[in-house]
Amino acid sequence: MISAASLYASPSREETLAAMRRATDAFREKASVQGGFVYYVTLQGRHLGEGEATSTEIWVQPPGTPAVGEAFLDAFEATKETGYLEAALAAGRALAYGQLESGGWRNSIDFDSGGPRIDQYRNGKGRGKNFSTLDDDITQSALGFLIRLDAAAGGKEVEIHEAVEYAWPRLLAAQFANGGFPQGWTGPVPQRTAVKASFPTYDWRSEGRIKEYWNEYTLNDGMALTMTETLLRAQRLSAKPEALDALKRFGEFLLLSQLPEPQPAWAQQYGPDMYPIWARAFEPPAVSGRESEDALIALIRIAEVTGDERFLDPVVPAVKYLESSLLPDGRLARYYEIGTNRPLYMQRNGKGYELTNDDSRLPDHYGWKNPTRLDLIKNLYRTRLSGSPLSNLLDAPAVDAAAAAELIGELDSGGLWVTTHEGPGERLVGQPKFAVGEKYLSSERFADNLSALSRYVKGLSR
Repeated sequence: MISAASLYASPSREETLAAMRRATDAFREKASVQGGFVYYVTLQGRHLGEGEATSTEIWVQPPGTPAVGEAFLDAFEATKETGYLEAALAAGRALAYGQLESGGWRNSIDFDSGGPRIDQYRNGKGRGKNFSTLDDDITQSALGFLIRLDAAAGGKEVEIHEAVEYAWPRLLAAQFANGGFPQGWTGPVPQRTAVKASFPTYDWRSEGRIKEYWNEYTLNDGMALTMTETLLRAQRLSAKPEALDALKRFGEFLLLSQLPEPQPAWAQQYGPDMYPIWARAFEPPAVSGRESEDALIALIRIAEVTGDERFLDPVVPAVKYLESSLLPDGRLARYYEIGTNRPLYMQRNGKGYELTNDDSRLPDHYGWKNPTRLDLIKNLYRTRLSGSPLSNLLDAPAVDAAAAAELIGELDSGGLWVTTHEGPGERLVGQPKFAVGEKYLSSERFADNLSALSRYVKGLSR
């Protein structure tokens, strides 16, 4: 086999553009469903999102349709070739089709009005759930992409512009008075008096459960960061003055939701009294390592945009606490027990779960331990204090000739990035069931590679 390096030791702009076009055309032909995408399409034609998808479904939750659409926009900005804008518009129209009456999105969209996962779409072509979700970056990624797409199209694509204008006020109506957001909404949320987060005064192991916890304040699954980035994009690209106010209010919520000493970090789910509460059966009231890091990065971003240095106040005590809580292998536990600060886990107990401090039998469907981002957080904090732009640390890295050559060389004769499943130890988004050796197309791989080649092209233009 001829290596990529020998074929393209230093790919020219023309060679790279040709490879990008070929990859885009091939991926759209094989994997697109009415402009949108699922997570995986096997070479035998199976479609998978979180589980099997029908041939009429697309996925919203990243790395689905919005992620691929963002890559098309990256390519359009780098090359100015209108084919990429057309591909992005097709993805945007697919998302607009599945916008809910409540204004946001759920994790998938079905173009078959009789499909098994049909929802209550704004276009009237579905009758099902109308719960716009902020969990797993679903509504944020869809709206953020559409805002960027609307700007790229100059606001002239009516279907895209209307989807943004419909979603935006309904997202703002889902923001609580204290600046936080629920996991999702069907309509405007109730407004309450803002209070500071504190630890529960009852036995949190057995008391304080709220059945519909998804209607309460949440930071679960990266919400602090994804909401911050969505509001920032609205402020930058949509000329919406209320976006900055919403961002400031969200920053105020992050200040309020920081728990007190001796555990000055964040939970992933809060109740109306701002105590950490249970969410799903394996998500206990606790201090959350991953969500705390998300909150810290978001606060530093908000401080930069607003110029309000109060948003930096939580950083030092939270970082000190998190550093003192690192596991022996240098990672952070997802949960730390309230009071004792011991790493807190769950293990299976029949069909249910039970709390434990023992990490020897952890269910494999959840991230119980995560690599730390504390070095990044400290660098961001120092960068903000110095007045330098955070983009120096947060922007995607430049792509050199060797990396570009490798990506181009990985394309098969049909212009596809084909992945071969290695086996059960391979952890994949959506937890798909592939046979060992089964070949498939991955939306995440395509989007990452197209964006990387776009950055390489941009670098050649400098």
